[in-house]
Amino acid sequence: MGRRRELAPSRNRIAQHVLSLRLERGLTQQVLGERAGLHRTYVGSVERAEVNVSIDNVDRLAKALSVDPSVLMQP
Repeated sequence: MGRRRELAPSRNRIAQHVLSLRLERGLTQQVLGERAGLHRTYVGSVERAEVNVSIDNVDRLAKALSVDPSVLMQP
């Protein structure tokens, strides 16, 4: 039985910030995805910290949420 790989803290930070900002703005995953040019299932995967998000997609999500990308990385 293999050990579960521990996720990078940055992935969890991004996940928490994307989810909380999306909910604060009253957006669905579908609408956020459309604004960011990403599929809604990908947005869900980001929010669950299931994917290693590229810097390009961090930029897209930040722009769609009207925040600077650095906000998504704050502790």
